[in-house]
Amino acid sequence: MARVGTTIISSVGLSGRSVTRLKHPRRRYGQHVSGLVVNGAELHAGVFNENQVRAAAGLTMVIGAVAFCYAYFTHLYIPLQAVASFFFIEFLIRVTMGIQYSPIGIVSHALTRRNPPEWVSAKPKRFAWTLGLGMAFAMTVITNVGIRGYLPRTMCLICLTLMWLESSLGLCLGCEIHALMVRRGWARKDPDFEVCANGVCEVPQPASTS
Repeated sequence: MARVGTTIISSVGLSGRSVTRLKHPRRRYGQHVSGLVVNGAELHAGVFNENQVRAAAGLTMVIGAVAFCYAYFTHLYIPLQAVASFFFIEFLIRVTMGIQYSPIGIVSHALTRRNPPEWVSAKPKRFAWTLGLGMAFAMTVITNVGIRGYLPRTMCLICLTLMWLESSLGLCLGCEIHALMVRRGWARKDPDFEVCANGVCEVPQPASTS
């Protein structure tokens, strides 16, 4: 017999006696607010402050835009190389530990600490940041090995566009992709996708046929 939500598990051994053992709880991703209720529903999975996330996206967009301008207009690629490497570390921290521990995340928290938090599920953000991590890694390799031209420009513009969508419109790429996959029947509804910006996590159930 096991009690869900505790670290104690009771089972019956080979001798017929009840054996009690400890189970270490799995570390959950995101921030956890006890008794958090959003839109009338209690949230159980990890969350992030949407205001902090959007502020962080705006900061990364500005930093990336400045580095891109140096590379495009003056052909000075050192800022772009440094920024790409920094973004790789930034997104790696976000994916593994959470935005509350990343350098830009700390700054964005300081900028938005006086605003009421808008809590959203953490797992969709993690998916989007994983995509950002992959692109940051690719940009780090491309810029530091000396590749120039349309490839780094295109990738940089895509990154800047995604950052602008996140900061200005609150577009959650991870939420959008997950909702699309669920609607298409390619994936099941992830229970950790509880609440997203603009209600994207609220995937409508297919109409029943009688």
